[in-house]
Amino acid sequence: MSTNTTATTTADLGAICAFLYREGRYLDDREWEPWLELYAADVDYWMPAWDDDDKLTEDPQSEISLIYYPDRNGLEDRIFRIKTERSSASMPEPRTNHMITNVEVLAERGDAVDVRYNFHTLCHRYKLTDHFFGTVFATLRKVESGFLIARKKIVLKNDYIRQVLDIYHV
Repeated sequence: MSTNTTATTTADLGAICAFLYREGRYLDDREWEPWLELYAADVDYWMPAWDDDDKLTEDPQSEISLIYYPDRNGLEDRIFRIKTERSSASMPEPRTNHMITNVEVLAERGDAVDVRYNFHTLCHRYKLTDHFFGTVFATLRKVESGFLIARKKIVLKNDYIRQVLDIYHV
């Protein structure tokens, strides 16, 4: 028996996809300031880790995370370090290519839209190409100009990292 889990929504899936694609393009093109402008000041940006039992950690305050920023200040600091070459992990800057697929609207309430999508990012640095892939659960806040990312949970499926892991990989 099949059940339909698609949310009834008035959100424009095309506009949501265009917004998500733009975020990937900003990362690929190293357009850091426009990328930051896609995020709400109170964004919760989290990439949980996999524990020893192959389950995702559930609390960024008490368990290990691969990346965690409780608001946009953390993202701004990260971008500052990348732009001012104070991040040895980002030197030389890698070349990335973000691919986004399977965008679904999970729920819509008031000014918020919950979406789920898959990503695959190729990253080339030091003559090596790495793959990062997984699923993102995001809450997009509707604003006059379109959307802002209010919450982003990134589930990285290949968490064995050869080089580094940073915001531009996902």
